[in-house]
Amino acid sequence: MTYTATDASMMPRHVAVATLGDRLVPVFAATLLGVFAMSLPNLADPMIRHDDYPAFFGDADAFWNKTLHEGRWLSYVWHLRGFETPAWLNFSVYQGFWALFCAGLATAAIGRDGPRWLAILLALFIAAAPTALRISLWFNTLVPGVALIGVYAWLGCLLPQRQLRLCLPVFTVVAFMSYTMYPVLLLAICLVRTANRSMRDLAGLMALFVVSFAAAVFVTYAINWQVHGVFGVPLADWRGATPAGDLAGLVANLPEITKSVINYAYTVAYKFEPAIVFHVLLFVAGFAILRRRAPVEALYLTAGLLVGLGLVALQAMKLGVFVPARAYAFAWTFHGLVLCRALTLMAGDSALRIAVARVSVLLVVGGCMTMNAVIYGMYQPWRTETVALASVVAEAEAPIFVRGDVVEWPAAVAAGVQFDTAMERRMRQLTGRNVEICAHAPDECAAAEAGRGTVIDLP
Repeated sequence: MTYTATDASMMPRHVAVATLGDRLVPVFAATLLGVFAMSLPNLADPMIRHDDYPAFFGDADAFWNKTLHEGRWLSYVWHLRGFETPAWLNFSVYQGFWALFCAGLATAAIGRDGPRWLAILLALFIAAAPTALRISLWFNTLVPGVALIGVYAWLGCLLPQRQLRLCLPVFTVVAFMSYTMYPVLLLAICLVRTANRSMRDLAGLMALFVVSFAAAVFVTYAINWQVHGVFGVPLADWRGATPAGDLAGLVANLPEITKSVINYAYTVAYKFEPAIVFHVLLFVAGFAILRRRAPVEALYLTAGLLVGLGLVALQAMKLGVFVPARAYAFAWTFHGLVLCRALTLMAGDSALRIAVARVSVLLVVGGCMTMNAVIYGMYQPWRTETVALASVVAEAEAPIFVRGDVVEWPAAVAAGVQFDTAMERRMRQLTGRNVEICAHAPDECAAAEAGRGTVIDLP
């Protein structure tokens, strides 16, 4: 029996699901290849941020404060694993699960009847998100979280709609304890997998998500209450939060939303202002096509996007904190969904219009993949210089000290290193030996220079 795009709801469930699952394999393979090609400069010796090192070393004590101040209990459990794996393996696993999420979501969105090339294009669009690059620098910590959303996207191509939605609360609660905005990506999968869209169904799905997200917050608060004696997630002092206690406080924190959105716009445009205009016009054009030709589907995607933006706005207003661009991964995801779903609805348009639309999306994907590869390559001076330094550390007499301003070191500046403790952890990663910065222990450093240890000056 042959099925068309209009009679999908009449298709036997087991046939539809099996076909969608089969389509995932080649899309995932192509996406994985694209992700590895884009991140090639960072694969062999990936850049690790200073606060991502505890996850690399499996140092649960160093991560403990984030359970209270960020509610990241899933990540904490990951720190307790009791073994250390190479950074290149952790980064590869992280990127692999990220590719699985992108491929699963794209396959579900384009469907079994849509062109496979378009599913691959959508997967690469999401995978190459500038926001995804930003958050990938904490790959050691986020491995379990990205594994969750990757597995859920895979299930989105295998399970019937009802079973997929029944899994949503569990995945939402657990994913929230890895990264706050991951649940919105789970919602995106449910939105595109909906077979028979209606206002009633959308209201039910959104209600399910709201309850699931509220449950995630409650469970996290409850764990903190039981373990730390605090019912909530009090932000660390370094965030400079100004929590709002009334309406006036909420209004006073409105500028944080503006700053956050502007930062996101500049991030996805790689600080090239004309690209911001291009992205806005492209989204408006894509949404107009989708709104006119598939209004209910447009409503579903709009609802998902607004939920994500609402959560960001709520966080900024209620807590009075700046929300970084990496938290907007969901916004770029819905951007790609709108554009590529619009492409599927342009079959009857003129060849010129279709060509312009396709080239525009291809430009975004190609540009982002190229720029991401360039940015990953910017960490090469840090990698090269620290490897050279490590060769000296490996042969030095303990105790070992490094003298100089690590943060102002040219290699560190190029890599955006913010704290000199990154040097200590990098040396431990490369040599297994403990190294201390002279500025942290000046007396001990002086003693080492007098002959009871080794002092190494930064080049």
